[in-house]
Amino acid sequence: MGSSEFYGIATLGYITAMIVYITYLVVKIEGIGKFATSITVLSFVSQTIAFMLRWVEAVQAGSRSLWRPPISDLYESIIFFVWCLILGYLIIEFKYKNRSLGAFVTPIAGLALAFIEMSGMSKSIEPLVPALQSNWLLAHVTMSFVAYSTFALSFATGLMYLIVNTGKKTEPAYIFWTVTLSILVVLLVAMGIDFLSFRVMASSQQEFIKSYLLKASFANPSTGIAVLSWVIAIGFTLIVWNYGYALKKILLSFNLTPGILDEITYKAIAIGFPVFTLGGLIFGAIWADQAWGVYWSWDPKETWTLITWFCYAFYLHARFMRGWRGNKVAIAAVLGFVAVIFTYLGVNLLLSGLHSYGEM
Repeated sequence: MGSSEFYGIATLGYITAMIVYITYLVVKIEGIGKFATSITVLSFVSQTIAFMLRWVEAVQAGSRSLWRPPISDLYESIIFFVWCLILGYLIIEFKYKNRSLGAFVTPIAGLALAFIEMSGMSKSIEPLVPALQSNWLLAHVTMSFVAYSTFALSFATGLMYLIVNTGKKTEPAYIFWTVTLSILVVLLVAMGIDFLSFRVMASSQQEFIKSYLLKASFANPSTGIAVLSWVIAIGFTLIVWNYGYALKKILLSFNLTPGILDEITYKAIAIGFPVFTLGGLIFGAIWADQAWGVYWSWDPKETWTLITWFCYAFYLHARFMRGWRGNKVAIAAVLGFVAVIFTYLGVNLLLSGLHSYGEM
């Protein structure tokens, strides 16, 4: 078996774990929770094996050196992001002895893996472009995606904090989390429908955006189907808004207090922010100077990286200097990860620049 087979096992495992974790959240049967954890651990082991095999395959193919890990293109970076995300989640689960967080973390991994399968991005091992043939590759890229994974965890715990800490339907924070959670679920379902409907993968990012992304639902050529998709999405959001208190009761039944969730959110950002500052900004600037002769060029990727940095700098500043607590900083954590997503994927898909090697 090669790396692709082990990646396939891990992908199937994570998606299965997502379903089982959500089931566990609803029925609260401990055996189902243990089963979800077991699937996640086995999938993580499979992905780790796949990562090592791909590294060996790249070296054997002569396209990479032994010192260059498989994190150099969009496909490999997403896989590495999911690996870091699941590792961070498992550490939190075993530390806090609480599995309910899995119902919010695994959908993020599921969306990332669904994006890989739907977009048709190249999975072949290609020689590194000149810009990536640098000793800064390991430090810059690895540290950036480690930080991204901690920010993803803070997104999940920040969202959960808002759920357990709000009760009134007219509260801005309550409306915020119901809309955010609904968008996450709707996107996951819509991309799954795309995959089941088309089966044929795109060969480029332009083809992916124009021909496949959400074309089975919201962007369907049929006006009726598109309108129906929006009606269903809005209806689902209203249902979540109307019955959100039930989700609050479920989470509180797992002894998830606002204090615990706030602590995890803060620790995740406190770890990720300095790693992102050093690896994403400082090391990235040094690498840019070596590759392009300038430390900063206001390339779209660089600009959005700085915006993301400011989002999490604001979170820490508001918490320490302004004394913000509660819903305000939780919303900041959630919005920060929205900036991460656009920095990570949106720039590569929608914009062009010096970082074009990050395309599909």
